[in-house]
Amino acid sequence: MSMEFEPFAKIARLHRDIVITEKIDGTNAQVCIDDDGAVRAGSRSRWITPQDDNYGFARWVAEHADGLRELGPGRHFGEWWGSGIQRNYSQTSKRFSLFNVGRWRDARPACCDVVPTLYEGPFSYSEIRKAMKRLETEGSVAAPGFMKPEGIIVWHTAARLLFKVTLEKDEEPKSATRMLQAAE
Repeated sequence: MSMEFEPFAKIARLHRDIVITEKIDGTNAQVCIDDDGAVRAGSRSRWITPQDDNYGFARWVAEHADGLRELGPGRHFGEWWGSGIQRNYSQTSKRFSLFNVGRWRDARPACCDVVPTLYEGPFSYSEIRKAMKRLETEGSVAAPGFMKPEGIIVWHTAARLLFKVTLEKDEEPKSATRMLQAAE
């Protein structure tokens, strides 16, 4: 047999720390900063430019390149959201909110926000339910007063995995929701 050996992956323990943040309904975005300070914009699936943009994010990155360099070399993922994007959140402008709350909660470039943290601590179904109930009854933390937030993201620190839970149609894949909307 010529098959290469493949070890079984180590299994993370479920009852470890989690971080619950608000899932903002915008468009996934990234800022990439090279070691030489070059700044580049990306969407979830491709590089973008001001000429081939995604809701104006590449143009915004070009305009804020000096401030974004404060993020340092690497890929910095977040949500580009607000006016004209998905739910709008009753915003009159667009914002970039970084996902890595552990790194950017306290100090970040002035042009960037961070997704709101709703809970940090041991894995708890109760805390997940509480975070969902808070958004359902009090509305968005990212955009106070907006009463139709999308849901939450759960970051499992030991597994290094993200999970999302949405307030509406969580049991359906996103493609099924799109097919239903197209049929209406």
